[in-house]
Amino acid sequence: MPTMAGQQPVPASIDAVVCIPTFRRPDWLRRTLVSVIDQHCDARFAVVVVDNDGGNPVGAVLATDLLGRSGLPHTVLVEQRQGNCHAINRAFGTALEIYPDARFILMIDDDEIALPGWLQAMIGLCRKTDADLVGGPVLRLFEVEPGQNVRQHPLFASIDGETRAIDQLHGSGNCLIQRRVFESMPSPPFDVAFNFLGGGDMEFFTRCRLAGRTTWWCAEAVAHEFVAPERTTAAFLTKRSLRTGSINYLVDRTHKPLAAMLLKNVASLVFGLARGLGVLVRTGSPLLASHPVLMPVGRIMASLGLLPKPYKSAG
Repeated sequence: MPTMAGQQPVPASIDAVVCIPTFRRPDWLRRTLVSVIDQHCDARFAVVVVDNDGGNPVGAVLATDLLGRSGLPHTVLVEQRQGNCHAINRAFGTALEIYPDARFILMIDDDEIALPGWLQAMIGLCRKTDADLVGGPVLRLFEVEPGQNVRQHPLFASIDGETRAIDQLHGSGNCLIQRRVFESMPSPPFDVAFNFLGGGDMEFFTRCRLAGRTTWWCAEAVAHEFVAPERTTAAFLTKRSLRTGSINYLVDRTHKPLAAMLLKNVASLVFGLARGLGVLVRTGSPLLASHPVLMPVGRIMASLGLLPKPYKSAG
C-alpha cells in the first residue's frame, strides 16, 4: 500500500501541482527538485513526489528535506506497488485529491530539469488557449559525449518547432494536463498493463486524442533530460527500438481490432526493411538503419506476448 512520507499543511487556492515520480535516482532527483523550486510563476503551485522504491525510499527522504526547507506546499509519498504507472497514477491522484482547487496538473521526470520560465510558459499557454493538454521540448544532455550516429538516433528526437496546436503528446516527461481531463476519464488514468514495459503515457494521450481533447505544443517550456552513458550504447538503443515497437503495438491493440493490427505488423515490417535499407545507403550507419527495422520486429514480438520489462526491478 502507498505510504505518506511528508506533507505540509495545504494552503487555500493552489492553482497548479507539479508531479515527480522517482525510482532510485536521488542525485538526479535533487537536480529536478531544485529546478522546480526555483521556478517563478504568477500561479501558486505545490509539488507532489512519489518514490516507487518501498524498500529504500531515499528519494522520499531527500524530497521531504529539500521541499521542507523551500517552503513550497508539498506532499511526498512512498508507493509500495512497483511499476511506473502505479507511481504516476499515485502522483496524479494525490494532486487531484489533496489540492482540490488546482486546475493545472504537471509532470516532470526525475532525470530532467525544468529551465527558468518553464512553469509560467506551460500555465500561460494553457490559460491563453484553454488547451486540455500542453507539452514542451525535452532536450537531451549527454553525460558523456556520444558519437554523431547516437545523437542522430530517432529515439533521441523530440517534437520541435514553434508553439502550436498538435495532434497529441507521446510522453509525460514534460506535460500539463487540466483537471477536467482526469475528471472525464476512468481512474486510474494510466493503464497498469504498461507498468513494466513503459508507454502508459502514450496510451493515455492516445485516449485523449480519440476523445477529442485539444493539445498544444509550448516551445518555450523547455526541460533538459540527462542521458547516462549506458543509455547511448548500441545494445541499449537496440533494445529500446524493440520496446518502442512493442509499446506502439499494445497501444494500437487497445483501440483497434486484432486483424487490423496483424495486417499493420506485416506492412510495418515490409516498409521498415525498405526504410532501413534507405537509411543505411544514405548514412552508412547500421545503428541508424536498424531502428526502422527493429520497430516492426518489436510489434511482432508483442503480438506473440514477448514483452520486455525494463521497469521491473529484482529489488
